[in-house]
Amino acid sequence: MIQTVGTPLGDSRIAGLADLLVNYSVRVRVGDWTLVSGDVSALPLIREVHLAVLQAGGHPHVRLTDDRLKQDLLRQATDEQLTWFPPTDLTLFQGADVFISLVGSQNTRALTYVDPARQALHRVGRREVFETYFRRTDSGELRWVIARFPTMASAQEAEMSLAEYEEFVYQACKVDRPDPNGDWEDLSRRQQAITDWLKDKNEIRVTGPNCDLRLSVAGRTWINAGGHNNMPDGEIFTSPVEDSAEGWVEFSYPGVQAGRAVEGVRLTFAEGKVIEASAAKGEAFLKTQLAIDSGSNVMGEFAIGTNDEVARFSGDAFFDEKMGGTIHMALGQGFEEAGGVNKSALHWDLVTDMRDGGRITADGKLFYESGAFKI
Repeated sequence: MIQTVGTPLGDSRIAGLADLLVNYSVRVRVGDWTLVSGDVSALPLIREVHLAVLQAGGHPHVRLTDDRLKQDLLRQATDEQLTWFPPTDLTLFQGADVFISLVGSQNTRALTYVDPARQALHRVGRREVFETYFRRTDSGELRWVIARFPTMASAQEAEMSLAEYEEFVYQACKVDRPDPNGDWEDLSRRQQAITDWLKDKNEIRVTGPNCDLRLSVAGRTWINAGGHNNMPDGEIFTSPVEDSAEGWVEFSYPGVQAGRAVEGVRLTFAEGKVIEASAAKGEAFLKTQLAIDSGSNVMGEFAIGTNDEVARFSGDAFFDEKMGGTIHMALGQGFEEAGGVNKSALHWDLVTDMRDGGRITADGKLFYESGAFKI
């Protein structure tokens, strides 16, 4: 375990999470150019990650931002300023060996009243950076991981006290255990058995109270997400054949994108595209996101959550999509590593529960029912 220099109140779990990220998730090696990016609210974790990278022999490069900077850009910038990006951003993602993104927020709703069209324009303007990032991560050239730091704002969003939310986060990451690295290795092995079983399957059928959906996964690869890219992690996923999605799905939980919460989302797919979209709250924003570009209304990901330590809904899809007993689907950008070819400035994960009788079959064989694997 690394030192706890700078850890507030002596909370060794922060240093433990940093150690897990640096030495398990991305495995920083001597000489690795390691980009560490995060919000100032995550500074305690950023400091520990910086220290862990140094101790591993890497070269840490830290970038900080905050809610006010994002808010000012989206509200005050001209269209030309919104679509511009610093050339150094492209240089970083073209050259870095490792990217560690540490997410935190002082106000999770800071962007609620920002015009969604301006948010979309900003994302479109950064397309070259996104494409470089996805190309290098999909090829394995850029090792990466994203993690959350528990803040009061996130705790309030999850309707927990800060102490409860910290326990929720660190439990989900398994850093409250004697051997977090070993526990993640064990989960990864169990998930690999499932992805191995699925690798030659062609059609996925998902049915239940919340969905009736058919997807082709012919020729696609199932990915075992065992803690190397997200922390916490715990899912298996693929990118469906882009023109294959047929049917409908209602998402049990609110989806949050760019600081906006959208509730009661229902989507209908035909020939792979969303042909009908509605929401009980935030429908206008939902439709704006679907219209970002030609790929934003296509399913870029289908996944099954496996992390039983994520025991409750938090309002943050980063945790909620990993929840054992759920599935999630992402609108927009697909994964090249899974065989996906859909391109989009959007990648928006939406989660629905399967524990109330949901079933998944692969080529007609039942392998998942009511939140549990049957193989």
